[in-house]
Amino acid sequence: MYPSRMVQAVFDSRLVLFLFFSLCALQSLSPCSAQHEDNMVRRLVPFDIREETSSPSLAFDGTWQLLGPFQLGTREGSWGADPLEYFGGFRSLDFDPEAKFPSSLPVNGTARWSTIKAKQTGSSLTSGNVSLSVGYSNVDWNFLKVVYGWAAVQYQAWARGNLVIGGNETQHIVLFTDAIIEYWIDDVHYFGGDAYTFRKAPPVLHLSPGPHKIELRLWRDVRAFGGINDPTIDVLLEATRVSGTLELATPGILVSDVVDGKLASPIASITLRNSGEGGVEIVSIESSDSNFTHNSDTSSVMLAAGQTRPVAFHISLKSHNASSLHIVIHYKSIRGEGQLRVSQSLSHKSIYSPHKNHSLPIIISNHGAGVEASNPMVAHALDPVLDLCSWVLFPTGVTPWSGDDWHNWGFADVQAAVKAVPSWIEHVGWTGPGVDVDRWIMVGHSNGGQGTWYTLTHHPDRLVAAAPLSGYSSIQKYVPYELWQPTDPRRTAIISASLNSYRHEMLVENIKGIPVLQQHGELDNNVPTYHSRFLRQQLSLTDTNSTYSEPPGQGHWWDGIMTTDPLTKFYKEQTINNVTLPRVLTDFDIVVGDPGDMGSKSGFRVTHLDDPGQYGRVHVRGNIVTTSNVLSIEIQLKVLQTESITIDGTGLSLAGTATSSVTLSKFASDWKVGTIYEEDENEIYRRGRQLGTMNAILRTRGPFIIRHYGSNTSHVAIQISRNLHQYFYADAVIVSASNSTIAGTGNVISVIIGTNVPSGLNSHFPIQVSAGGVSVRDFKGRIHQYNSNRPISAIFLRPLPEERLELVVWGSNAEALVQASRLVPMMTGVGQPDFVVLGESARWRGVEGAIALGFLDHQWELTPSSVVS
Repeated sequence: MYPSRMVQAVFDSRLVLFLFFSLCALQSLSPCSAQHEDNMVRRLVPFDIREETSSPSLAFDGTWQLLGPFQLGTREGSWGADPLEYFGGFRSLDFDPEAKFPSSLPVNGTARWSTIKAKQTGSSLTSGNVSLSVGYSNVDWNFLKVVYGWAAVQYQAWARGNLVIGGNETQHIVLFTDAIIEYWIDDVHYFGGDAYTFRKAPPVLHLSPGPHKIELRLWRDVRAFGGINDPTIDVLLEATRVSGTLELATPGILVSDVVDGKLASPIASITLRNSGEGGVEIVSIESSDSNFTHNSDTSSVMLAAGQTRPVAFHISLKSHNASSLHIVIHYKSIRGEGQLRVSQSLSHKSIYSPHKNHSLPIIISNHGAGVEASNPMVAHALDPVLDLCSWVLFPTGVTPWSGDDWHNWGFADVQAAVKAVPSWIEHVGWTGPGVDVDRWIMVGHSNGGQGTWYTLTHHPDRLVAAAPLSGYSSIQKYVPYELWQPTDPRRTAIISASLNSYRHEMLVENIKGIPVLQQHGELDNNVPTYHSRFLRQQLSLTDTNSTYSEPPGQGHWWDGIMTTDPLTKFYKEQTINNVTLPRVLTDFDIVVGDPGDMGSKSGFRVTHLDDPGQYGRVHVRGNIVTTSNVLSIEIQLKVLQTESITIDGTGLSLAGTATSSVTLSKFASDWKVGTIYEEDENEIYRRGRQLGTMNAILRTRGPFIIRHYGSNTSHVAIQISRNLHQYFYADAVIVSASNSTIAGTGNVISVIIGTNVPSGLNSHFPIQVSAGGVSVRDFKGRIHQYNSNRPISAIFLRPLPEERLELVVWGSNAEALVQASRLVPMMTGVGQPDFVVLGESARWRGVEGAIALGFLDHQWELTPSSVVS
């Protein structure tokens, strides 16, 4: 993870700092330019000198075949749940207006083929596009919404058309798939797409002249499409010709502002795409400008064919008056050596330094979904309160959808942004007030409001105060999970438990002691006001200091929403709040869904749960502690202020403890001072960043390492890399399994077809995979064998040293591998537990097609709550 952008501006005699900070390469900066200087023969004639042909080079069909609609639950599509797979899949079906397919949605329970005219098409020598707007008038959507709410207007359908390549040569193109997650091109499956129209990592295609079949699985997701207007599915396809070699995926260089002649950060980055058919090696990145000095950190960066990667490097400014930055990227490919020159204009800022003062707190403002932190409606939302005595920080959350809704990935960006403030102070030579990075006042709107609830419930000791605005309580309450395919309640319970950490209404007890101001427009039809009213009620049951404001007649957003009178008063009160953190509370509760996500509450931090598929609870009253489903607790002694403690009836002396904190662990039925690891140091225990569900793989400390076994797995490896970059702007190194060593500090994703899965760190791991199938050892030690005589797949976490993780993605054949790869974390709300074994029927039955799934405990053993059929 690399910082890639910081922008600063300071106003008045009180300090307001706007820091836009990200973990990976983010947005384009302009004006900029890029130019190739290849030593190789180019396969494509430059666009500007190619002779005009009689027909466009790239053109989509104007009429598309359509089949649907079919039921689909909230975020269910990642599990499969496509009823047409029972009939061999849409790709195996020919257009037949007389054919009928059972469906729960239309009149007469029947879905049929139809055709649809494109809403718009465009074509030229260098690009082509088509937009489709799909709707169904034979479904009584209004009545379904009365019964099932917004969940009723989530559905799926399929569309088929062609992209026609003109001319006589194979063309290299990228395909943008706006609001599309799953599709097939010439019978090759692609999963991930671009649900939120980020356009960061489109697939690279090498297409011969003629028509190429495109089949689109259309999902209507309420969080993306909305729940109020007509339930249409509106998508866009755009094919654009590319160079067929190394090129910029995002224009320009991401570089910080120049503040009074000094770069605010020495780190810059570029996002590169390999649009060729072979690997590309970045040999070096050099500054071609005497105004800059450069320290290349590329260390022979490799881009697999079709891969997009952010590449970071260090740079320093020699001239205070430099107006632009120019770099040269030297690379090698199968076609020889080449250069890519990139230029970027610099933005200069001048700041006024007020007199040195004590360190100030940070107001952190989380943006809503679909909005960049640099958008004026975000970056200038607090301009009316410039007299606040604080730092103000607008984290990007990495993406406009804040990575994973300000959870694992998005919250890590908040932490990185806060950590960057002292670095900014150092690099620009700031002599004004300092910053107290441990005192946060958080405010957020919409999805950012939900992110504020996340911080309140997961990191309460960091907060002086918080103001969640128009935020939802949890994705399950935002768009209910009602219309998933029929599923055994035991499996449903596993999915629900996988989302325990993000159900804020279950965690409100963690907020006690923190001043909270809620605000929500009375007429909000985007995030219903019910969410704030509901959470207000829950807060009242925990004796939390909460104030509620519901501006009459207002909707989801209005001018001045971030600086209403109650909010302005709240900001001014809390920026001078001198409360000691962490707060010393004598009577409080802690509720934990995932210890890997959790910080401390009044100095108490739960480090392990007995069964990670259930909530853990701690009640503290003075030095008397009671627990439920808790295995280990870390306590800061300065907060405890006592030399003894009684936990679940066991009295423990803490006298003579030399450290600032102490860990208490449960062994059998007794509690002792010490960690759970101390009894057997040779045992492999799950800890720290390894804790949590499958989403724990996102807690990587470096680029992901995607290791694939065999050439027929490379397509899936590239697809996983593309999805990680698309949805998280993450970096990944793709390596072949023939490379026996795994260099790097990041988490590993292993992609395997058919063959044995190599032994991991734990030779006695309860899930074993071979060419013959999958074996699972349950919590009683019984072995369950699932043979591969029918397609079968598995995806599961297992440990690596230094709290790293490996995510094994295995399939008995290519189709099964793709089925497992769908569950690599990409979007929130899917509900992946620690391990899943999928049978063939998951393609149409969804979760019910999982033949084993569940959780792994602190010793990497299956929990009793896991389902093993």
